[in-house]
Amino acid sequence: MNKKTIEDILVKGKKVLVRCDFNVPLDADRNITDENRIVGAIPTIKYLVDNGAKVILCSHMGKPKGEPKPEFSLAPVAKRLSEKLGKEVIFAADDNVVGENAKKAVAEMNDGDVVLLENTRYRAEETKNIETFSKELASLADIFVNDAFGTAHRAHCSTVGVADYLPAVCGYLIQKEIEFLGNAVNNPVRPLVAILGGSKVSSKISVIENLLDKVDKLIIGGGMAYTFMAAKGYEVGDSLLEKDYIDYAKEMMAKAGDKLLLPIDTVVAKEFNNDAESKIVGEGAIEAGWQGLDIGPKTIELFSDAVKSAKTVVWNGPMGVFEMENFAKGTNAIAQVLAEIDATTVIGGGDSVAAVNQAGLGDKMSHISTGGGASLEFLEGKQLPGIVALEDK
Repeated sequence: MNKKTIEDILVKGKKVLVRCDFNVPLDADRNITDENRIVGAIPTIKYLVDNGAKVILCSHMGKPKGEPKPEFSLAPVAKRLSEKLGKEVIFAADDNVVGENAKKAVAEMNDGDVVLLENTRYRAEETKNIETFSKELASLADIFVNDAFGTAHRAHCSTVGVADYLPAVCGYLIQKEIEFLGNAVNNPVRPLVAILGGSKVSSKISVIENLLDKVDKLIIGGGMAYTFMAAKGYEVGDSLLEKDYIDYAKEMMAKAGDKLLLPIDTVVAKEFNNDAESKIVGEGAIEAGWQGLDIGPKTIELFSDAVKSAKTVVWNGPMGVFEMENFAKGTNAIAQVLAEIDATTVIGGGDSVAAVNQAGLGDKMSHISTGGGASLEFLEGKQLPGIVALEDK
């Protein structure tokens, strides 16, 4: 999947519309509480600025549902971006996104200038990919760059629609996602080990099916493991259980054979809170009135050993309730092993990213995906519309 990037086209003097992911969390006073996504966009913006492009940025934030809502304005992002880039980012405050302010700002741009448009989801057309809005966005620019992996699984005007009207390439963030996530799954250095966790089997079915054929080992922990334990005929007490998926789990176990690793001991608690009475029980020994909240020490050892020989590891979903300190040991232990091994380690979005960062090990991973839903669909083997729309090399 080789897509053209910003380095494959001439950008000097061109107006370049860049779809970023500036969907950042704000506090009550509209201060940005986590600026990772802004930091992530900087390399692409800097490259374009340094190479004399006129840079027009766009993004969504939150779910304003197709109308202007001041609490979802990108104004705070423009301010923070200006500070990070060390140059003014002109904010085009148009409730209709492509309005008088945007047109005027773009008309007055010099090479190397940066303009940020208002929240693309202020327009109802955006999420429906209606061409009128795609055309309006495209009318501002000569080239389209998609660098928003987090929304690449959505076919919206600002991710897919504009690519019908402009030459379309990817920025550094999407390039890195394609390189790491794509290669890890479709062209891995073996052995390839996938670690799946999180609460539900139902949300990971397609991932399990896609990965089973491709991996050398598939490790399952977290809440979804209890459905597999039930499929083995074990009682799981009050643990998370999707009864409708027990037969499915049986099928998967039969198909996977010794490729599949499940927990062999469990940290169980009397109730769902950090200070609950807890103990470690062996395989199949969860009693009524107890619930599994983490993998046990023997499982940590089993999973760690499986990972240590790997050359590529993809991890999506925590091993337990990592938000509670007493039930974060399994997740932290896996993060620690991944930090130490000599392998390509890809953290596939969502809670696993939070878990790795919470353990302070983010910089020890080869790649941390910026998209939750997008990375999940990537791991399911789906084509992401925002990437399909880009030109092939």
